[in-house]
Amino acid sequence: MRLLTFDIEDWYNCDFIDNDFNWDRHEVRIYDSVQRILDELERRKIRGTFFCLGWLAEKHPDVIKSIDQYGHHIGCHSYQHELSFRFTQNEFEQDTNKAKKLLEDIIGKEVNAFRAPGFSITSKNLHCFETLLELGFKYDASVFPASHDYGGLPEFGISEPFIIETKSGILKEFPMNVHQVFNKNIVFSGGGFFRLLPYPLIKKFTNDTEYLMTYFHPRDFDTGQPVIKSLPAMRKFKSYVGIKGAFKKFNRYLSDFNFLDIEEADKQIDWKNSKIIKL
Repeated sequence: MRLLTFDIEDWYNCDFIDNDFNWDRHEVRIYDSVQRILDELERRKIRGTFFCLGWLAEKHPDVIKSIDQYGHHIGCHSYQHELSFRFTQNEFEQDTNKAKKLLEDIIGKEVNAFRAPGFSITSKNLHCFETLLELGFKYDASVFPASHDYGGLPEFGISEPFIIETKSGILKEFPMNVHQVFNKNIVFSGGGFFRLLPYPLIKKFTNDTEYLMTYFHPRDFDTGQPVIKSLPAMRKFKSYVGIKGAFKKFNRYLSDFNFLDIEEADKQIDWKNSKIIKL
């Protein structure tokens, strides 16, 4: 099972450092970046899950409309793209609910899937899962089962779909998958590692993986985007390495493997025999 997902945010949204949310001043590149992805997926008749920012829904609703009109599954990626653990439980609820309603107003249907910015649900803010259920979400894709710059839940240790059980009900979790390289768990199916690693290695890792969760961003393929100079050196490297050849590599990936969105994957999973984590 290989899932195709995207985090829909513009080039300036990858900055978690300066907390400057005056985004209206930035060059808008999201339209062309998203359309390039949509055109390629339409040519191949592939559908994916697109986790969209509420801020983009508010400022650039036509981007969200286009994704929906092409038949893709719309998910929520928060409103402000703030790291979830920086919120109180109430603030997380307000931010997520705001984004969910904005997206639903645009597409005219329920938004049932969520992914936290930066995979920022950790052992210290597990209450987020309960909040998601209370807001009506059915799926989550926030679990990063390894160490991560901005989050990670290595203690869960699960790289396959599983169930999170809270007092509010059950949430179907679609985590990232990890691959061990030199005793280190890495995620190769998106972000910096996908852009950095040679394609034959990505292909080999994918063939070795029974469950695969991808995560791409429009900026992963945008060679003309401005560089955020204030980023620390390592974060800057991770954000911009390999962009030049990334779309060609992405196309090879789409040619070599079959992908589906989260709603279609849900239909194929025997949830009765899935692992359960009780909170």
